[in-house]
Order: sequence, then C-alpha cells, then structure tokens
Amino acid sequence: MKFENVRLAAIGALVPDEVWSSDQIEQRLQPLYQRLKLPEGRLELMSGIAQRRVWPVGTVPSGPSIEAGKLAVQAAGLGVESIGCLIHASVCRDFLEPATASRVHHGIGLSSDCWVYDVSNACLGLINGAIQIAMMIQSGAIDAGIVVGTENSRMLLESTIQALNGDTSLRRKDIKGAFASLTIGSGSCAWLLTHERLAPEATAIEVGIAEARTRFHDLCVSDSDSAGAEMQPLMETDSEQLMAEGIATGAAAFEKLLAESGWDRGSIERTVCHQVGTRHRVAMLESMGLSTERDSVSFPQLGNTGSVALPLTVASAAAQGDLTAGDRVAMLGIGSGINSVMLAARWGSTAIAGNIKAIQNVPLALKIPS
Repeated sequence: MKFENVRLAAIGALVPDEVWSSDQIEQRLQPLYQRLKLPEGRLELMSGIAQRRVWPVGTVPSGPSIEAGKLAVQAAGLGVESIGCLIHASVCRDFLEPATASRVHHGIGLSSDCWVYDVSNACLGLINGAIQIAMMIQSGAIDAGIVVGTENSRMLLESTIQALNGDTSLRRKDIKGAFASLTIGSGSCAWLLTHERLAPEATAIEVGIAEARTRFHDLCVSDSDSAGAEMQPLMETDSEQLMAEGIATGAAAFEKLLAESGWDRGSIERTVCHQVGTRHRVAMLESMGLSTERDSVSFPQLGNTGSVALPLTVASAAAQGDLTAGDRVAMLGIGSGINSVMLAARWGSTAIAGNIKAIQNVPLALKIPS
C-alpha cells in the first residue's frame, strides 16, 4: 500500500518504573540453575538483554493505553473530536469481550463517531493497526486515528520462573523452549496518525508491505485463549528455527519494501527492527545487507516488548536524536505466524511524549519481589 497524505503526528510512549535485570531473574531461577549446573550470566549473554520492565501488580492493559493515548493526543495538539478511529492492538488485553479498545476509547474521551475495535497479530499488532488507520485516512473516511497497545510481561515471567523451578524432570535440552519467555518486557505505546493537512510537517508514512509465511505458524505458540480460564500464561518457542524462518521472511519482505518505495539500501538513513535480541538483530540486518550502525535498538534496556517493541524503539530513537528531518526510515516488523509487516517513512516533526527517555542509564540493582 502506498500513502500520499498520511502523517505520524505524535507518539505517546510509556515504560514501567520497576526493573528486572537478567541477573536477578537468574537468582530467582537458582533451584533450576543449581540442579542443572547452569552457568550464571547466560541469559544476558545469549540475548543481549540486560533488563526488562514490569507494570505494578494488578495493572490491566487499558490503564497505560489510556495514558499513552492521551499523551499522543495532547502532543499532537488535536481535539478528541478529530479522532475517527481507535484501535487497541497489543497481545495483552483486559478481557476477551468487549474489545479492550472500548475501555480505552472511553478513558481517552473520544467521540461516539469513532471506529473502535481490537486488532491482534502477535508482535505486529500495532503496525497492522497503523496501516489500517493509514488506509482509512488515505481513503478519506477519517482525518485522524490512534493505534495503541500495552504489553504486560509480569505474569508470563512469573509463570515461566515458577514452571522451570517446579518441574524437576526438566533437563538442559528441555528448557530451550522457555528461554524466549524470560526476555519479555512491558511497555505501552500510542501512534496518532493524521491527514497531512492536520500535521503537514510530521513524519510521512509512505509505504506499507506484508509478507506471510504461515506454514511456520507453529514455531512460537502460547497457551490457549479460553473464556473463563484464569490463565497463567506459558509460551513454547522453537527459537532456532523461528529465528531462521523469521529472518528469511523478513529478507523477502524487505525486498518488497525496496521495490514499492523505490529506495535502495544506501539511501536508508535509519532502520528499526523488531526487538528480540542481539543474535536476531545482527543476523536480520546482515541478511538484508544493512548496517548495524544505522539501526536503533531498545531491547538491552526493555527486552522484547512484543507489539509495542518497534513503535517504542521509534519513539526512543527520536527522543535520543537518532532521527532527523528528511531521514528515510525503514521499520522492519517480524512476528510469529510467521508474518512480516514493514513501513517506509520520511521522518519529520513528530511529537514524542511520555517517559521513554527513562530507559537510559537505569541502574540494575533494583530488587525483584519474591
């Protein structure tokens, strides 16, 4: 899809205050580590993730999503009556029904004329939502819309730690599938997109593409999502094959992005990939013929924050001054399924609101509750 008049007017970006370092998680896994004689430090060494953050106990996704959405609206300087669509697009949601978007719509105070619904596509939810809003703007159906989501890793981290410590039948080869769950972090992000007449100097969203290789849908699977079940979520991941097939899918998608945008590799000033970890990032960029020097990351401080990982990293890159007006920015999304969604954008004056700068220079000595 090519867009002529869609702008990313503002981003609301929030990260929790509570920090869990990889070292501290390994301390909580001492029963497992001692029984299997696992070397300490392997979690950070293998992933490049020094820490991740978690929301307070009892946080539901709509809470931070409402705050992030309000921040985006305020930063854009728009009235709530101008917002014609609200999509909630994170993996985490308040409940099966109604749509979490309904609670967020009410909390932000948007109008009754607004389209309101949830979108779910693993780590690609927010990017999918952004493209849907862009299509509505391009068609003339709406002038502005918000896609927002909040990922909450606390329950997954706690359930995984409990499961690994509690199952004494596990051997070294058995725990590889749970490793990815220990890299998950929390965060919230809202993108507010508008017609260019409302934000003429803002970042231009120019192209969106998709690549689907769903024969690999079973490489990363969570628990079933059943009404009435008080889930303690667990996730099983074939990390090696998932990385290999994800990279192949992303490389094919990137060729589509180049063809549709008319860009070449050398003309791209900044890239932002999905934030999984060091090995994935390096291998992905190498497969695409791109340099790590022009790539922005947030995973060392935030972990893998799922659907908000790429949107939060864009906000972080802007807040740190990595993005300047006129930069060609390639946003390279990959998600289990396997699917890839990518955006080509020309950076402009996009307002960034929230506490995303707080990811810099955070001490790792905070205690994890037992």
